[in-house]
Amino acid sequence: MRERPLLVYDGDCGFCTSAVRFGERRVRPRCEPVPWQFTDLDALGVTTDRAEHEVLWVTPAGTVYGGARAVAKALLSAPGAWPLLGALMMLRPLRWAADGLYRLVAANRHRLPGGTPACAAPPRTPRGRTPS
Repeated sequence: MRERPLLVYDGDCGFCTSAVRFGERRVRPRCEPVPWQFTDLDALGVTTDRAEHEVLWVTPAGTVYGGARAVAKALLSAPGAWPLLGALMMLRPLRWAADGLYRLVAANRHRLPGGTPACAAPPRTPRGRTPS
């Protein structure tokens, strides 16, 4: 069993990689950041589709948090004042705002600093259908 949580992110996305590197330098969460492309997603109980669309926080016990909740968990694990921000992000009214902001950033990460067209997440398809 791992001792530290994993922060699973899109290693092909320049924006995502830059954000994780910034977090490592400034926020210093207590986790192991790993690109999903170099992770055994099946062992984590995570689908490729989910990993392509959101950052994931995977606890040593195997609980998976995605999107804004993963960011909040990373902040909660950090030293200093960061856990306060993480705790606020988990409160219901602010959690909804954090979820919306996360989805907005994730959908437009290819347009943000460090992003490239390769950063655009593939479109989601309804279950049982393949993209045309």
